[in-house]
Amino acid sequence: MSETETRSLEDLGDAMTAAATGSDVAAAEPVELPDPQVDEHGRSYATGKRKDAVARVWVKRGTGMITINGKDQTQYFARPVLRMLVNQPLVLTERQSEIDVVCTVTGGGLSGQAGAVRHGISKALTLFEPALRPVLKSNGFLTRDSRVVERKKYGRAKARRSFQFSKR
Repeated sequence: MSETETRSLEDLGDAMTAAATGSDVAAAEPVELPDPQVDEHGRSYATGKRKDAVARVWVKRGTGMITINGKDQTQYFARPVLRMLVNQPLVLTERQSEIDVVCTVTGGGLSGQAGAVRHGISKALTLFEPALRPVLKSNGFLTRDSRVVERKKYGRAKARRSFQFSKR
């Protein structure tokens, strides 16, 4: 019987146990990582997006400084929740004291901007150190959150809310 041919549930069970134990499975070849994409200043660049916010992010080796629009992150994002959101990729990869981040962010509100900066940092880290990609991808940091505000429709007060009904 070939590897792809199964005729009954027993055959399927045998195939599953064979795959789990590693028999009939070729030895895994080492995966070749792509080269880091770093410019002449030692930086990697990526763009992060969330809602209407767009963040342009540069990462490089340093002391762990995060600068957003020329300000320190504690000044720009006063709420601790937003700072935590920005720091998540660095904390997950244990690079918060090794990587400097400089970014400019425009559009949207503070929450969307924090999400855009997180997305940009994650993408820039994968270009800076390609070995970090599996960790960031498995935690969902490389996926762009495509949810945006629904547009207002005519004949409605908001996107879905109707005008208040009055009998008279």
